[in-house]
Amino acid sequence: MNLGTFGKATLLLAGSIAAVAAVAQTAPAGGDAATGLNIPANPQFFGDENPSIRKATAIVNGDVITGTDVDQRLALIVLANGGGEIPPEEMQRLRAQVLRNLVDETLQIQAAAGKDIKVEPRDIDNYYRQYAANLKRAPADFEGYLRSQGSSERSIKRQIHGEIAWSRLQRRQIEPFVNIADDEVEQIIQRLNASKGTQEYRISEIFLGSAPETAAEVRANAVRIVQQLRGGASFLAYARQFSEASTAAVGGDLGWVRAEQLPEPLAEAARVLPVGQVSDPIAIPGGFSIVSVQDTQQVLTADPRDAVLSLKQVAIAFPAGMDQAQAAPRVEALAKAGRTMGGCGGAEKAAAAIGAEVVERDQLKARDLPAALQDMLLKLSIGQSTTPFGSLKDGVRILVLCGRDDPDATAGPSFDKVYQQLSEERVNRRAQRYLRDLRRDAVVDYR
Repeated sequence: MNLGTFGKATLLLAGSIAAVAAVAQTAPAGGDAATGLNIPANPQFFGDENPSIRKATAIVNGDVITGTDVDQRLALIVLANGGGEIPPEEMQRLRAQVLRNLVDETLQIQAAAGKDIKVEPRDIDNYYRQYAANLKRAPADFEGYLRSQGSSERSIKRQIHGEIAWSRLQRRQIEPFVNIADDEVEQIIQRLNASKGTQEYRISEIFLGSAPETAAEVRANAVRIVQQLRGGASFLAYARQFSEASTAAVGGDLGWVRAEQLPEPLAEAARVLPVGQVSDPIAIPGGFSIVSVQDTQQVLTADPRDAVLSLKQVAIAFPAGMDQAQAAPRVEALAKAGRTMGGCGGAEKAAAAIGAEVVERDQLKARDLPAALQDMLLKLSIGQSTTPFGSLKDGVRILVLCGRDDPDATAGPSFDKVYQQLSEERVNRRAQRYLRDLRRDAVVDYR
């Protein structure tokens, strides 16, 4: 808010106070004459005197976390859960977890500020626009959407502030002190070459820290999170809200790892979990982990799914209320267009003829698409299209294959990539210890 706006707001507020005072001076003492209601002159309140004022839930080193903060962050969890109904007893447990997350977030922001690490509003706004885009919302409309869900722009921006501040703190206070010798990297590369053809996993993780005295409670929370994830909640969103690992900001993504790079309990889970499934809570030193195997591949072995594709999507939309029979002729017209357009060069003309929309995508890995589309696209020749897919609600589309670059089967492990992965693992462990120290030294007053 600029000074001019602030000045106008102050004048308006002063005028409102003066008007209220004038009314109070002229109003009858009782109130019945003015309102026609049987209201006593000196009402006695039961419960909160002002329900619009939310009292502190916690004060962390002097910074207040209110009930409103918890409610609005909790609304994001409900939104990530698909907006489904959450039982009251589960909601209370989620509130407790959200409060713990907000305490940690506050400590992270404070720690960064204490090291003179600044997060500019424009940095937060850039991430906020990305957040809106991930939910397929325009930034201008996103605030209203959040309010309709019981959350707010402020709540998401506070979370983004915490993530940026914590990331920058790690870069300044932790990363410079992580030392990795070239010999270590070379040894890993040798082991990778020796393990060529063995299985590798793309793992996502939610880590919940615990001490011996809180282990039972934390495990119970982890069980409930697993239930929500298996019920359809977003792993990425839950990792952002609940995980205490430094990978929380990227949805818990650990990247590609081999089983021997993981703690043995996590390695066992990775070997047996089907792709897309979520593990039970796994006890590891310092807490519990929930893992999901997002994908698999073989080390240093060319995988057709690593092919980089160039695609054009041709899509048609349907008006609300149209049934399957009414939509069938348009779907058939789309399928025919895919067969007869003559490849990507004719996509725009064919789309215009049937009232369809064309979207072009380059540099898209086949493995990033749904499994059924991977199989279909990898069998196509350049210029061919998939069969129509989609729904009446979301539209029906085809994908036209415009280009394909297959992976290099001879490529070995990159020194820089191995170095980066090893560095991230060590930074993550140190960051967890750093946060535990912040909790230990904090003054937190729960209300």
